[in-house]
Amino acid sequence: MPQGWSKHDNQMYESIRESSMDRGMDPAQAKEIAARTVNKHRRQEGRTPNKRTMGTGNPRKPLEEHTRDELYNLAKEHKIEGRSKMQKDELIAALNDV
Repeated sequence: MPQGWSKHDNQMYESIRESSMDRGMDPAQAKEIAARTVNKHRRQEGRTPNKRTMGTGNPRKPLEEHTRDELYNLAKEHKIEGRSKMQKDELIAALNDV
């Protein structure tokens, strides 16, 4: 079990890996997909330290408490035009309009 994973994370990993292998997927690919899925889930819940290029922060926090990069990633998910040139306050305003 990787460092930082909970018992639930490990159970999710095993379930996804086994399901993928039951469908005939290569074991190495099944492991990678399972790990990526669990890590994405942890990131979305705000249980991992976000790197600059990934993540949208803790969805339970107000937008004002997110970093500019997290707001940018949220804007990207919502396909907001001109997001690359926006500052933090502009991203917040654009996301509030969605």
